[in-house]
Amino acid sequence: MYKNILRGFSIVLLMLPVELWAERIKDIAMVAGVRENQLSGYGIVVGLNGTGDQTTQTPFTMQSIQNMLSRYGIKIPENANPQLNNVAAVTIHATLPAFAKPGQKIDVTVSSIGNADSLRGGALLMSPLLGADGQVYALAQGELIVGGFGAKGGDGSSITVNIPSAGRIPNGATVERESPTVLTDKDFITLYLHDPDFTTAQNLMTVLDETFGAESAYAIDATTINVRAPRDRGKKVSFIAVVENLRVELGEAAAKVIINSRTGTVVIGANVRVMPAAVAHGSLIVSISENVSVSQPGGILNDGQTAITTQSVVQAGEDNARMWMIKEGVTLQDLVNTVNRVGASPGDLVAILEALAKVGALRAELLVI
Repeated sequence: MYKNILRGFSIVLLMLPVELWAERIKDIAMVAGVRENQLSGYGIVVGLNGTGDQTTQTPFTMQSIQNMLSRYGIKIPENANPQLNNVAAVTIHATLPAFAKPGQKIDVTVSSIGNADSLRGGALLMSPLLGADGQVYALAQGELIVGGFGAKGGDGSSITVNIPSAGRIPNGATVERESPTVLTDKDFITLYLHDPDFTTAQNLMTVLDETFGAESAYAIDATTINVRAPRDRGKKVSFIAVVENLRVELGEAAAKVIINSRTGTVVIGANVRVMPAAVAHGSLIVSISENVSVSQPGGILNDGQTAITTQSVVQAGEDNARMWMIKEGVTLQDLVNTVNRVGASPGDLVAILEALAKVGALRAELLVI
């Protein structure tokens, strides 16, 4: 089914030599509890050049302006209906790093939640950013940087590049409350592997035992490893610094074949194997042509009428039909060499792999994304 879709696909072959890669622990695992926290908030962007919300359709924008002005002792008359198209209601979100302290700066992203056309040229008014516990952890304010833009013509035509209704404020929020991340006072730390793997967990435990002594580490599962550590937090910081710079040999990845129908890419892992199978490859060609002719009655006195007739010709044939046998234990390199030798395209290779997977001859997981 993928033959026509993927005919122009590129193939990425992971045929590196089978060897173990040593990576730093800090690149493959994280310390339990040392994590980022998500912040979000609501605010108002002002100073837009007529590209803000239409307040008649977004009443919450007008309500926000009224609430803001009331804090300064300004009350809008009840019968007033101001058209503030230079204002936009927005949501704000940011990431609070682990161990963030009051006074530090973090980046924020601002997105319109009304019908504003663009936030370009706007400035965010001071807005609180809340954590999942409902506490205020930062205050955001500043001028937006918007990567997209839009333009409209007098006849109603318009063009938009990227997304003008969202922007960023670098260092746009000041941390007001310390991050809840703390190092525990227990006599151990816990490491979580980013990619669960029993082999990697075992190798990690072995490296830690060799460095800090026997039974210093204990693997609970394919993700979690407990490591004995000093109770004192100062010493624990130094201990973690040593741990995260140790190098561990990673376990080999599972055999997978990934097909991306959007970007036109086929990725085949190095551990892919094929069991014995017979494969036939050929292209069925169907040709349909029509010949148009004019039928003219003979003689002037003939009562017949001139008519146009068509004659269809349908032909079918198979071009470059091929068939070959795949032996047991065929490697990725063998498979690719065979496909190239018979002149198959990347789309043909995808169709072959899919067929092999359906009959159980492909020893790999086939993923289509």
